[in-house]
Amino acid sequence: MSIVGPRPALFNQHDLIALRTAQGVQVLAPGLTGWAQINGRDELPIPQKVEFDAYYLAHRSFRLDLRIILLTVLKVLRADGVTH
Repeated sequence: MSIVGPRPALFNQHDLIALRTAQGVQVLAPGLTGWAQINGRDELPIPQKVEFDAYYLAHRSFRLDLRIILLTVLKVLRADGVTH
């Protein structure tokens, strides 16, 4: 597991696993945070999550990883997407 990468799929998320495999995303190590997490997390439909994961696969770089980490910290501090 890495810090940045697609969140691991649950064992019963066959649709997510199939879409990720079709896009080649399964080659990435799972991460604690990722492009899909800072762009909507669980509010995203599965196909859109996979699109974000595929974008990360195609554009991954140290700079993008730093951006994702920074945006993750900001979202956590602001409690974005957290219901009270």
